[in-house]
Amino acid sequence: MNTNFYEQVYEIVRLIPPGRVTSYGAIAKSLGAAKSSRMVGHAMLYAGTAYPSVPAHRVVNSSGLLTGKFHFKTPDLMEALLNKEGVEVKNDKVVNFKKVFWDPQNEIIV
Repeated sequence: MNTNFYEQVYEIVRLIPPGRVTSYGAIAKSLGAAKSSRMVGHAMLYAGTAYPSVPAHRVVNSSGLLTGKFHFKTPDLMEALLNKEGVEVKNDKVVNFKKVFWDPQNEIIV
């Protein structure tokens, strides 16, 4: 497990505001590892054990699909958490994905 990379992923995910989502690929790109979106996905598998907590429900695939939903305690928890924040989901896909998309490269000032 590459904890340094994982911690960098978690730091970015913790910055995603409630009511917004980002993608595995956008996180990878913001870390200078554009071809590592699968590794970001793998990091998200362990997000539940990270401290401070990581709002993993805000990370979806590049089309807005809730591809990580089966890694939550129940398959509908990811959608429920997004709904609670005002993000509409239909058929396991974020509605108005482009509108609620948060791009770390544009949002994070280093």
